[in-house]
Amino acid sequence: MTALARFENTIDGRTQPSASGRWFPTLNPYTGAAWAELPWCDGADADAAVEAAHRAFISGDWPAMTATARGKLLRHLGDLIARDAQALAEIEVRDNGKLLAEMVGQVRYIPEWFHYYGGLADKIEGAVIPSDKPQMFTYTRREPLGVVVAITPWNSPLLLLAWKLAPALAAGCTVVIKPSEFTSCSTLALMALIKEAGFPDGVVNTVTGFGAEIGAALVSHPKVAKIAFTGGDATGAAVYAQAAQQIKHVTLELGGKSANIIFDDAQIDDAVRGAISGIFAASGQTCIAGSRLLVQRRICDEVTSKLVAVARTAKLGDPMQATTQVGPITTQPQREKVLGYIDIARNEGATCLLGGRIPDAPGLAQGWFVEPTIFGGVSNDMRIAREEVFGPVLSIIPFDDEDEAVAIANDSIYGLAAGVWTGSIRRAITMPDRLRAGTVWVNTYRAVSYLAPFGGYKKSGIGRESGKAAIEEYLQTKTVWINLASSVPDPFVMR
Repeated sequence: MTALARFENTIDGRTQPSASGRWFPTLNPYTGAAWAELPWCDGADADAAVEAAHRAFISGDWPAMTATARGKLLRHLGDLIARDAQALAEIEVRDNGKLLAEMVGQVRYIPEWFHYYGGLADKIEGAVIPSDKPQMFTYTRREPLGVVVAITPWNSPLLLLAWKLAPALAAGCTVVIKPSEFTSCSTLALMALIKEAGFPDGVVNTVTGFGAEIGAALVSHPKVAKIAFTGGDATGAAVYAQAAQQIKHVTLELGGKSANIIFDDAQIDDAVRGAISGIFAASGQTCIAGSRLLVQRRICDEVTSKLVAVARTAKLGDPMQATTQVGPITTQPQREKVLGYIDIARNEGATCLLGGRIPDAPGLAQGWFVEPTIFGGVSNDMRIAREEVFGPVLSIIPFDDEDEAVAIANDSIYGLAAGVWTGSIRRAITMPDRLRAGTVWVNTYRAVSYLAPFGGYKKSGIGRESGKAAIEEYLQTKTVWINLASSVPDPFVMR
């Protein structure tokens, strides 16, 4: 029997198991077998990590460091991630089953966040405020919030961690990371690079385990100033409610049911490729998945036919292989959820045009695969069109005109993203204005950047990640008044 790899947490600069000494396995979605062990942490570990982060925030090298020095550490960390991108990506593939090509691309792009926020660290500025009070000098300071808890999901662990970690550190905060219990290994591997980069002990810490045992302990800890969470909307609402009890700052990036809209003046073949990218890339396990494909009725049959033909050729297999196009679902419970939604769609009267099953091809039986699935005959009031499936399941919804497309797209509790495919410059400009979504792509899909703010409308979240907007999520403003008069005026009257 092959021994399992063992990853340890980092708390206060020291790698360590859990306080209880317990471990739990992490499984490879392609093989269904355990490949590594992780510390099974509880409230004691959560408290130790927060206390370490709090000490590092209030004393020692980190608060004494200049913003320029912080920026140099961030840029150095980015360089180290670039150096080790292949190894980190391979860990992520073993943990979450996404394609190696996708994960290598993601990890090689992650350094840009650390370079960008490294450059932004010493551009954080207050202001001198003109005063209407005589002999008074007034200015503002921008200061870090304090200890940040970053709770990350299982679909893109390092990328979505970078969106939180880089701006938090640039702002001067300290961080405790709680990765998903399904995909913690790459985060724990990253900690060695954080130490190599020269970050002081306690500035970044990790705890692994299960939400009920450590998630609640982290969110409710009195020394935590902010929660940065990416995940499902139900869990996000619980985090939000718990954080509100202590008036903590929050950033929430939650679910999506994004509308990908194809008009009859679009380049059809490009739109079909965009629809494939929007739902079957990453096996549909992205919050921005274009799971509702809205197609203008005049071209709906043509688009559907081409879409089914292309999706039918998608190669399922080992995500480590370059020829694989669709990998497994990351967790076994998530696969059961996806299959459950497929049954719901059939029972609601939707027509399964492709897939809808566990594949029976040799070599796939041990993994958690679901065939790329396309439903026609979908109306926007069906559960398959309203609830987040988080898997390779596409619903095609026809529409007649622009107003109906907008009405259907906006008729959702979510508002994370949307896509528009059109040859009209007028529509390319006016449609994004009308869509209630935090990101709108026109004639493309799934593009993100460290330069561009990302976040949701409605139940898709609160706050923004990436771009200049993100660093504001980790800062607070202090106003300073200095009396320049030689004496203090009447103390019973407000100045």
